[in-house]
Amino acid sequence: MRRADLEHIIRAATSIANVYEIVVVGSQAVLGKFESAPAELLQSMEADVYPLERPDLADLIDGSIGELSPFNMTYGYYAQGVGPETAILPTGWLERLVKIQNANTDLKIGWCLEPHDLAVSKLAAGREKDWPYVRTLLDHQLIDENTLLARIEQTPRIPADRQAFLKRWVSSEKR
Repeated sequence: MRRADLEHIIRAATSIANVYEIVVVGSQAVLGKFESAPAELLQSMEADVYPLERPDLADLIDGSIGELSPFNMTYGYYAQGVGPETAILPTGWLERLVKIQNANTDLKIGWCLEPHDLAVSKLAAGREKDWPYVRTLLDHQLIDENTLLARIEQTPRIPADRQAFLKRWVSSEKR
């Protein structure tokens, strides 16, 4: 996915849900801060989104421009409507969201997770595909190790023993 593709999804999703702002929580949120992120981070053809003020409308977005929809078949990418509970995030994440708003979004707003918060959500999910994603963020110095360690500690939904494991993993991933 490219930044222009994400902007298109923001425009389409806000139009479908008749809202002004959506939140992007999946891997493609990296495009909020880094328009030209490394290719390894842009492999997904989906953007996980929900309307900021109306998360209950996420299913409408998913049904309209989700996987296997005519939108997906036409453009090769799609939106997956998710809920705010989908991502496990550190305290204060809302204040750190990165704004995408321009003519390509029809001046609507896509709020993308800040990269350290995105990395925490990936580590908390612990899926096989998430480890290399976070490693790439660290290797390309798109996130700072110390900030990531602090954010892990600021994530109450991650149990203490899991936090300890994640902090060891981050510290062992020396570049």
